[in-house]
Amino acid sequence: MKIKRILIGSFIALFTVSAIVFLNKDKNSQDNNYNKLAYITETTSDVGYDLLKDNCYVCHNPAAKSHDDLLAPPLMAVKMRYSKQYTSKEEFITAIVNWVQNPTEEKALMKGAVNNFKVMPPLPIEVEKIKKIATYIYENDLEKPTWLPKHMQKMHKNGMGKSKQKN
Repeated sequence: MKIKRILIGSFIALFTVSAIVFLNKDKNSQDNNYNKLAYITETTSDVGYDLLKDNCYVCHNPAAKSHDDLLAPPLMAVKMRYSKQYTSKEEFITAIVNWVQNPTEEKALMKGAVNNFKVMPPLPIEVEKIKKIATYIYENDLEKPTWLPKHMQKMHKNGMGKSKQKN
């Protein structure tokens, strides 16, 4: 059942991302699905947020009702894990760009997420757009799913994201 969910979810995600990229879907049609958070101001970070919303929230949706409703880990958890490994902005952005361009099980920092969701597919997103997304993630607070603290406590008793992982 879990494999079927993952396969269906992966197909849906790939189809959705392809449709957005290749059909150049109108930005305004996406806004009704993901409202901007109150703390985001009208700055260049809006570009990064819009790209994140349009390309990442298909699978990393912070509005998911539970961990089981996701196709990939919440981006807040991804940010926490990558921030531990890559402390400078430049390292963080480079690591995210490298992951999105060529995700592999061997390169994965989030072994538990890979075990649960499998490795994400490489996405057909331009490097400059990935950099803007990664910069936005690094520089901003991300929306926290309501269920995330309880999940992290249950799954990662010694802290946010390293209890079952080996580096």
